[in-house]
Amino acid sequence: MDVDVLVVGGGPAGTTTATLLARKGWKVLLLEKGSHPRFHIGESLLPMNLAILQRLGVLEQVRAIGTHKPGAEFPIDAERYNTFRFERAINPQFGYAFQVKREEFDQLLFRHSQANGVDAREQVKVEKIEFNEHGRPVAAIARTHDGGELRVRMRYLVDGSGRDTLLGSQLKLKQKNTLHQSAAIFSHFTGVQRRDGEDAGNITVQRFAHGWMWLIPLQRDVMSVGAVCFPEYLKQRRGESEGFLMKTLESEPSVWRRMQGAQRCGGVHVTGNYSYTCSRMTGPGWVMVGDAYAFVDPVFSSGVYLGMNSGEQAASVVDGALREPAREAELQRAMVVRLKRGLKHFQWFIYRFTTPVMRELFNAPRNYWQVEQAVISMLAGDVFDNKAVLRRLRLFRFIYAMTALRMAPQALRGWLRRKRQVGVDFRGDTLQQGNP
Repeated sequence: MDVDVLVVGGGPAGTTTATLLARKGWKVLLLEKGSHPRFHIGESLLPMNLAILQRLGVLEQVRAIGTHKPGAEFPIDAERYNTFRFERAINPQFGYAFQVKREEFDQLLFRHSQANGVDAREQVKVEKIEFNEHGRPVAAIARTHDGGELRVRMRYLVDGSGRDTLLGSQLKLKQKNTLHQSAAIFSHFTGVQRRDGEDAGNITVQRFAHGWMWLIPLQRDVMSVGAVCFPEYLKQRRGESEGFLMKTLESEPSVWRRMQGAQRCGGVHVTGNYSYTCSRMTGPGWVMVGDAYAFVDPVFSSGVYLGMNSGEQAASVVDGALREPAREAELQRAMVVRLKRGLKHFQWFIYRFTTPVMRELFNAPRNYWQVEQAVISMLAGDVFDNKAVLRRLRLFRFIYAMTALRMAPQALRGWLRRKRQVGVDFRGDTLQQGNP
């Protein structure tokens, strides 16, 4: 079959790109290897997501399946919480976000793409991309669930294949992150104690000795609970997932107190090889979106937003390149510069989040020169175009450096431990099936 655009991957990044391109009149084929609904990690959205959802026309549908999230909270000790409320960000468009079950959210976006004219198909796995002598993708070979072969000829390719990184793997672009490495273990529970009042919908991010934990409230009394750990710690699991998860949660009193009376209602999932980046985001006739290009660490819930943001920009690049081929390189260059700039701001905070210096600054925030509000804006996802935020985030880096000098011995120990994790090899991924 012949199409204008082939989008590989039916997650938030791929469906966003496909929907917007179909609205512009292009013939779009979207191929998803799995079938919806499907389990996926990353249930916490950011306020900057909501503007994209609004432009897609699904904001109210997401509101109906979501839990209202007014902020992110970082416990100081067993009793005290420091809450960053999104309404305090610098010039917030939305002062809140949502927590969603990803199987419901992803399915909603997939069906919405079909309603907008996308030929979106499930259980079709793209196995190989064929390129012409100029290095442009011209065809894709895919396999249907019943073993049949599908050959697709396209004018443009969008890789939204997530951690599979179709092009990253085929073109050998995928590279292990040399600055950060982590692994995760998590599950869903009912009966977990929620915070009081308007804080009931907040995401809780709890540091502990070997990384950080999350508690994400969802609808129907479900709580997503997990820990992102240093690989050297998670390697101690030795195949016993549930007991290891519960032992890890028990090590942090403020989390364990909220787990009293909780019942597990989902599989225990483990995933490693978390952090990677591809050496290129674009090429002649193709572009990567979302996790197909890079993934770092979910501590600031940036994954879905970065995916949908890149998907929205990719739609503009592809539309422009198809209409004016001479502008393709210019459009791609602008996309790469903008997305890398925003990703680097998240990465800088993520790499240092578990250090003693960042703990000190997050436990006792000061709003001098609106620096605290800029950090809240970063937590909300506003790291691309808001110059007022970007200036203050650079000032925060200076404050971080001065604090690190003041507490040099602790800062050095934290840095050495973080560097050591990069060399630890942890494998194993049960994101799809889970353990009973």
